[in-house]
Amino acid sequence: PPTDPPTEPPTDDTVNLAENRPVTETSHTDVYRAANAVDGNADTYWESANNSFPQSATVDLGASKAVKRVVLKLPPAAAWAARTQTLSILGSADNSTWTTLKASAGYTFSPGSGNTVTITLPGSASTRYLRVTVTGNTGWPAAQLSELEAYTG
Repeated sequence: PPTDPPTEPPTDDTVNLAENRPVTETSHTDVYRAANAVDGNADTYWESANNSFPQSATVDLGASKAVKRVVLKLPPAAAWAARTQTLSILGSADNSTWTTLKASAGYTFSPGSGNTVTITLPGSASTRYLRVTVTGNTGWPAAQLSELEAYTG
């Protein structure tokens, strides 16, 4: 009888390098810790302290990776109105010296696009620590992310 060909393991370009990795935050509100942003569940989220920008979430990828794409999400529920968050993406080899991988800009999260934003990084930035720093949010006076995903492709 015919047999199915062996399945190939997923490659790094399709694997979310940040999922379930250690993450730190500058602050959080109530139960909305940064760990929610790397748990693989878009219905949970990190929310920083209110009225206190800038705010950051930093994920340890475990080893240096050539990150090419960062996907940021808010909960997909229509109850989350469209909003623009002003943010930058930084990288570090040692969690001490930081390089800007993507300069600060406004990114619109809209229910029509699943409240998802994809940011392509220039070149392939080799980084172990990936930080998202939020300096503004038109929908709420805090940083908000339900998922912070990193990919090599």
